[in-house]
Amino acid sequence: MIIKVISTNRKAHHNYDILETFEAGIVLLGSEIKSVRESRVSLGEAYVKADHGELWLVGAHIARYEAASYMGHDPIRPRKLLMHRKEIRLLLAKLAEKGLTIVPLRMYIKEHKAKLEIGLGRGKKLYDKRESIMRRENDREIERTLKRH
Repeated sequence: MIIKVISTNRKAHHNYDILETFEAGIVLLGSEIKSVRESRVSLGEAYVKADHGELWLVGAHIARYEAASYMGHDPIRPRKLLMHRKEIRLLLAKLAEKGLTIVPLRMYIKEHKAKLEIGLGRGKKLYDKRESIMRRENDREIERTLKRH
């Protein structure tokens, strides 16, 4: 099974502790899927919103496809996410807990279909972010010393 990663949300792991990950399909227009295949996607400002038992990807930027007609798609329109009803209910139940949110982690193409990996995350405090930066720098330093010897 070939997976081509289109876009990753680098801020997600810095700003959130990801507790669980899920895979969701995305409802896209024809010109949108062509832009996705050209890797013209940004998940930096994106988030997932629950509305009437459905999940929506909001704020993701999918650039207009150049060869499409003059009436192309809106680059930042909300896009419906496709998941099993059971998974959506599970996510919504966990979302009711204090401080949890659903964050898009990466978009990829799997078996010719666009998929979105979403994560159930808890927002990090400032001291948590500092701690993770320190841990990462320490790991890099250890790698450097091991590489030298």
